[in-house]
Amino acid sequence: MSITYLGYHFTVVPKEIGSEILVAELGEKPFESFIETESGVTAYIQKQFWTENVLDDIQILDSPEFLISYHIEEIEQVNWNEEWEKNFEAIEVDGKCHVRAPFHPKTNAEYEIVIEPKMSFGTGHHETTHMMIQHLLELDVTGMKTLDMGCGTAILAILAEMKGAQPIDAIDIDNWCYLNSIENAERNNCKHISVYEGDAALLKGKKYDVIIANINRNILLNDMQKYTDCLHKEGILLLSGFYEEDIPAIDASCTENGLTFDKKLQKNQWVSLKYTN
Repeated sequence: MSITYLGYHFTVVPKEIGSEILVAELGEKPFESFIETESGVTAYIQKQFWTENVLDDIQILDSPEFLISYHIEEIEQVNWNEEWEKNFEAIEVDGKCHVRAPFHPKTNAEYEIVIEPKMSFGTGHHETTHMMIQHLLELDVTGMKTLDMGCGTAILAILAEMKGAQPIDAIDIDNWCYLNSIENAERNNCKHISVYEGDAALLKGKKYDVIIANINRNILLNDMQKYTDCLHKEGILLLSGFYEEDIPAIDASCTENGLTFDKKLQKNQWVSLKYTN
């Protein structure tokens, strides 16, 4: 039987943060697959489950912080594997880390990560993930207990284990990210990653040597105290998911919590900061 889908093609500004929130909200609806695009995200829903008010309580669409538009396309028999192959290209970071999908050929990269992103974000293509990979490539994390907060696909947790970190906790509030992270950790033969579904409340009573948090400005500011409370003395905090103009607010929060600025990376308008405790 042929299944007809409706594809909602969203243009999102700013893209990364807005797309993450949009996908999280649409995930509560009968939308069953999402594909990241150059300008935002495409969401697919079976026509039989569609209603005229399907977007009525998607709050981000009414948010003044984001500019979102969309158009709808009727599609028959979507081949999801084909869609991923069209939209997901392998990337290389600093000549050391190669990120690819299962359908890409193997390489001899020092660190090769195989990611099936599905509906999750964090493939290394976005500037913030790319910079966090750069931070990790520069660090010796051997034997360090590590947290990947807002793990998405678990790409950063996987790289941390490849570089010798253990044990590693990977946490995401989104159920699809949680399931996808488990799948990707297994795909990369990781033995020291534990994946949890939830938010910063899960950090109570835990301690880490390295905390990786690639989320967004507001969540980082809200949870900064929790991060610093569970960071060991001389521990490392890697942050991204925000713009250059957000640095003063992020830096003030880190300083108030006793952290010391160490390094800044920038890629286009996005930045990533390294702090030590």
